[in-house]
Amino acid sequence: MKNNKISVTSDNIFPIIKKFLYSDQEVFLRELVSNAIDAIVKLKTLIKLENLYDIINDFKVKIIIDKKNNTLHILDNGIGMTEEEVDKYINQIAFSGAEEFIKKYKNLSTTDSSNIIGHFGLGFYSSFMVANKVMIFTQSYKKNASSIFWSCEGDPNFIMKEIEKKDRGTEIVLSINEENKEFLEYDRILKLLQKYCKFMPIKIFLSSKEEDKEKEVVINNINPAWKKNPLRLNDKNYLDFYHELYTNQLEDPLFWIHLNIDHPFHLTGILYFPKIEKRIDIQKNKIHLYQNQVYITDNLEGVVPDFLILLRGVIDSPDIPLNVSRSYLQSDASVKNISKYITRKVADKLDSMFRKNREDFQKKWKDIKIIVEYGMISSQNFFEKAIKFFVFCTVDENYFTLEEFRNKIRETQKNKEEKIVFLYSSHIDKQYSYIKDAKDRCYEVLILDSSLSVHLIQKLEFSYQDICFVRVDSDHIDKLINYRKEDKPYSELSEKEKQDLKNLIHHHLMENFKFSIQLEDLSKKDNPFLIIIPEFLRRIKEMNSTIGKDMVEKDQEKYYQLIVNANHILMKKVLKETSEEKRKKIIQEALNLALLSKGLLHGKNLTNFISKKLKDLIKGQE
Repeated sequence: MKNNKISVTSDNIFPIIKKFLYSDQEVFLRELVSNAIDAIVKLKTLIKLENLYDIINDFKVKIIIDKKNNTLHILDNGIGMTEEEVDKYINQIAFSGAEEFIKKYKNLSTTDSSNIIGHFGLGFYSSFMVANKVMIFTQSYKKNASSIFWSCEGDPNFIMKEIEKKDRGTEIVLSINEENKEFLEYDRILKLLQKYCKFMPIKIFLSSKEEDKEKEVVINNINPAWKKNPLRLNDKNYLDFYHELYTNQLEDPLFWIHLNIDHPFHLTGILYFPKIEKRIDIQKNKIHLYQNQVYITDNLEGVVPDFLILLRGVIDSPDIPLNVSRSYLQSDASVKNISKYITRKVADKLDSMFRKNREDFQKKWKDIKIIVEYGMISSQNFFEKAIKFFVFCTVDENYFTLEEFRNKIRETQKNKEEKIVFLYSSHIDKQYSYIKDAKDRCYEVLILDSSLSVHLIQKLEFSYQDICFVRVDSDHIDKLINYRKEDKPYSELSEKEKQDLKNLIHHHLMENFKFSIQLEDLSKKDNPFLIIIPEFLRRIKEMNSTIGKDMVEKDQEKYYQLIVNANHILMKKVLKETSEEKRKKIIQEALNLALLSKGLLHGKNLTNFISKKLKDLIKGQE
C-alpha cells in the first residue's frame, strides 16, 4: 500500500482544475468516456502489433448509475494499467498517456495514431469537478501484472495499493458530491452521453441500478455515415443519418456534401443544405465538430466560413487545434486551410449540380440563394467560382447566369453612359405598376429580394464595369433606360408654365411631406405624380438598415423625390384653374393616390382620404 502525494508543481492544482480548466462541468463525462475508449483502441492496436489473438474481441464501455450509493461508474475492458503506469499517468498530472503511447509505437499507421484521442493527460482530473472522491480499479492486459486500486479525495494526497485480481480493464468510480446530484439522474446522463458520445467508435452501454433492477441501453452508433466510404452510401443512408443528427427535423435536406481528405490535413464529414429560403436562423441545428468521433463543440468560428454557418452536419478532424480542455478552437494555419478546403468543396458541389442538372438546380435555388449570395460577398475565391452558377430569376420565372442575361439585354437595356442596365424588383406586388411599365416596353426585370441583394449588387458592379443594377421603381422607366429619341414625348408646357406649376405644387404640398420636386416630360398616359427614391440614395438607406442604422421614420421623406408629369392633363387643369381651393384639391387628390400606391399615406392623411372617398361614394349613389 502506497500513501504519497501526487506529483504537481503546486498544491493549488485541484482548485484550478475544478474552477478554470473546463467551461462546463458536464464535460467530465466526455473526458472519462474518451479515456475509456482510448484504452480499448490502444489494446486493439496492440493485438495487431504483438499478435495478442487470445484476447476476446468483445470490447465495450459501460456507465453505471448507482443512486443508492451516490456513485457513477465508468468501466472499460481495454488496455488497463500496471502499478507503474498508474504512478506515471495518474499521479503525475498532465503526463499524456496517449502521446507516450504513440511515441513508443512509432510504426503505428496514421489512421491508428489519429484514432487515439487524448493529448494533454488532464481529462481524468475533470472528474473532481463533480466528485468529492474518485477511485480507480485497474488490471493491465499484461499477464503477470497485479490489479491496482487508487483513491483520491480532491487534494494532492492519494492511496494506491494492490488488490485481488480483477478482469482486464479499468473502472472509475466517482462519489458524486451534494451540489452535483444531477449527475446521478438517468435522463441527465443519457442526454450527456447522446451529446458527447453518440458516435464514439466503441460500443457504450448505460445502466442504472434502481430497486435491485438494472436497465441497460446502447448509446452510440460506432460507424456513423461520415466515416464510411461515400461510394457505399446511397441517398437513404445520408437522409437517415441527417435525422439521426437532428431528431427534431421533419424536413429532408436539399442535398449534401461528403468531405474526405488525408493531406495536408485529415478531415471527414458531411455538410447538409437545409431548406432556408430567406429565413436566417443560426441559433439552432448547427454544424457539430468532432475529434475522432468525440463531440467537441458547435462553435466552428474560423473552421467553417461564415457564409456556411446556416448549413448542418458534422466535421471530424484530429488536426483542428484545441485548447487544453478541448473546449475551444485555437486558430492557426491548419484551421485556415481547412476553411479554404470546405469553401472549395461547397463551390465544386454547387457547380457540379448546376452543370449536371440545371433544371433541378433551379428548383432548389430559392432555398440556397442566400447562402451563395453571402459567400460571394464575403469570399473572393468563392465569388470567382460561384459567378458561373449563380442564377438570376426574372419576374417571369426565367433563369439566367450573369453572362447569359448580359448578352440577352446588351442591345436593348442601356443607360446614357452606355452601361447595360439590369432592372430588378425587390417586391413584385408593391412594384407591380413599375414592372408593368418595363414589360410593356419589352424589358426584362429580375427579382432581387434577399436582405443581401444590395451588397451583392455593389460587388457585381465593381467586378463588371459595363453593367449597373437599377431597381425598377427608382425612376420613371424612360429615365432608367436610354429611350429612343424619336419615341420620347415632347414638352407641352413652356418653361415659364413649368416653373409656375412647380411653385403651385410646392405651395400646396401636403403638410409633413418634404419631397424634392422634379418636372419631367412624360407620356400623357403616365400618372400625374410619381414618387421615387433614386437608386444611389435607396442603396445607402438599405445598406444602413442591414447594419442596424436605419433612418428615423420622420426623416425618410427627404430621400423621396416627387416626379411631376408635366404633360398630364391634370397639370394643364391646375394651371388654368383660377380657384385656389380647387387647385389645392386637384393637387392633393392626385398626390394622395401616388402616396397610397407607395404605402406612404398614413395617420391623419390616410383617415381623411378614406373619409372623403366614402362621402364621394355616398353622394354618387344618391
